[in-house]
Amino acid sequence: MTPDVFHTLSGPGDPLDPADIARAPGAASPESRARLAPSLRRHAEYLTTTFDMIDEPHREAGGRLARWLASSYEPGKPLHVVVVCTGNSRRSILGSSMGNLAAAYCGMPEIRFHSGGTAPTAFNARTASALRAIGFAVEPTGAEAPRGGPETANPIYRVSWGEGLEATEFSKHYSDRANPQGGFAALMVCGEADDGCPFVKGATLRLSMPYLDPKIYDDGAYEAAKYAERRDDIGRLMLWAVVQARGELASKAPAAG
Repeated sequence: MTPDVFHTLSGPGDPLDPADIARAPGAASPESRARLAPSLRRHAEYLTTTFDMIDEPHREAGGRLARWLASSYEPGKPLHVVVVCTGNSRRSILGSSMGNLAAAYCGMPEIRFHSGGTAPTAFNARTASALRAIGFAVEPTGAEAPRGGPETANPIYRVSWGEGLEATEFSKHYSDRANPQGGFAALMVCGEADDGCPFVKGATLRLSMPYLDPKIYDDGAYEAAKYAERRDDIGRLMLWAVVQARGELASKAPAAG
């Protein structure tokens, strides 16, 4: 990808020439991108053309995440990010899934996104539907995790975004042993969790990037559309941040020859 095309993709939203759009996603395509489910690869390509839709507060937070990723990244060594909301039911799982898609698309699968909550409940079925709609495989394992409340089942799912690219997801506290215990970035995608959890134990970076909960549209006419909208809002920010980190690392790489 040429520097001018990269700047257009990752910058404030200048218009893209159609030929640039066609060339940029396929240029120097990394191995992990080729392993993505085809529909997810196409969706990520689409999201690269929507970076102008990121508002300034989220762009600022995404820039801080990008700088942390670039400064912490070592090829072949896992680098962890935990996405946090209150119930670990909607926004955090959308964020972890779309973050993992972004990392694979950009050729940095060592960056692994996880999810957690401050008052866990269950992986919401609407969240699963929003992910399946663009090509994620979300399959129940048949096992159940500890419940947040006696009346709400907490099934464990296997979420896959490509060949050899998968994670186990269920609702859990962000500090659950299934998540990294130290050296991770914590992304607070929920205002309530952000306000109620000013300190995230083990995190080396804590970022506030709240989004409106799609739950307010449950059982309404716009339910599916609003879950898709939130999925893509969070997804384009994750993709933008990883694109930025990849660009920063590329700019510091020694020239070949």
